[in-house]
Amino acid sequence: MSIRIAEQRDLPELLAIYNHEVLNSVANLDLTPRTLDEWQVWFDLHNIENHPLCVAEIDGRIAGYTSLSSYREKEAFRSTVELSIYVAPEFRKRGLASELMAYILDMARADERTHLVISVISATNEPSIRLHEKLGFTYGGTIPEVGVKFGVYQDIVNYWLGV
Repeated sequence: MSIRIAEQRDLPELLAIYNHEVLNSVANLDLTPRTLDEWQVWFDLHNIENHPLCVAEIDGRIAGYTSLSSYREKEAFRSTVELSIYVAPEFRKRGLASELMAYILDMARADERTHLVISVISATNEPSIRLHEKLGFTYGGTIPEVGVKFGVYQDIVNYWLGV
């Protein structure tokens, strides 16, 4: 496995990984799969400033990805980033999420523009919560019934890490 900065050629695989979660889980609360054009806009907001986008590649395939994105649009929040991490179903339970997350957190620590990393996690996503706690994130609160997916109100939990 290798981890590297995402490239334009990775976009279709990144989109497929994301859309799998849209359709099959509450890992994100999107209800409609994203299009390639929409995902291009998202892609273009990364690998600039303190917003890296990295992929894990195994045998020539994108196995997962992680990103640091704008937490909020207001200028005062520039030093805070929101972490996202997705692993393709066939590559789960191999420690890939831990490796991706450690990699991007090292990037955040090395970037003087970044002060705080935030993760917004579906409250039922126990593997993600355990991973964040293992890597030193602090629980920052629950927002109950923030959205509806699959006909059920979903809670989110917030975690933060100072870098």
